[in-house]
Amino acid sequence: MNRIRIVLADDHVMFAQGIASLLQEEFELLARAENGQELVDATLRWQPDIILVDISMPILNGFDAVRKIKEQGSMPKVIFLTMHDDATLLAEAFRCGASGYILKQAAGEDLVKAIHEVAQGRNYVSPLVTNRPAEPVIDRTLKTNITPRQREVLQLIGRGLTMKEIAAELNISTRTAESHKYEMMEALGVETTMELIRYSLRLGLIS
Repeated sequence: MNRIRIVLADDHVMFAQGIASLLQEEFELLARAENGQELVDATLRWQPDIILVDISMPILNGFDAVRKIKEQGSMPKVIFLTMHDDATLLAEAFRCGASGYILKQAAGEDLVKAIHEVAQGRNYVSPLVTNRPAEPVIDRTLKTNITPRQREVLQLIGRGLTMKEIAAELNISTRTAESHKYEMMEALGVETTMELIRYSLRLGLIS
């Protein structure tokens, strides 16, 4: 029987090494990534059956990395492996195409079970997740369509760059960068840059 082929993405090295050791006993671990862009590259290269993804990662967070992978036409099953017991993040995970959501403190037998369930086409949510969204999920941010360019601006804001530095990084005008920021603030219903950063962190939109 062919073993399930997996790519793991987590920027916490010690945790990732522990998970890798666990996975190698039963599954084929193709690659490990330490940020969202490395995950995208590894997934497109190896075409795994399943990717295990942390939400908060450098360069691209887990949500954005998964979206980018799917935009490129690769369709692995996705399991988010996270420390966040949060209804909004759980809903967003499944909204962007996840089949599983596991809390890191439940990693071990729970993760192995999740991999098998997801590989057979079923969804799996860690039993330790207590903060689950009501059905149907209604949240203003989940209905917000933030463009890929706005997400890039948001990531750079989260890294502390000024509008001028962001404009130079993305090769756009400072006015355009500011326009993206204010459009996101209006869409998310926040009034200051700090509120934008805090809200985006809570939703996993930035690392």
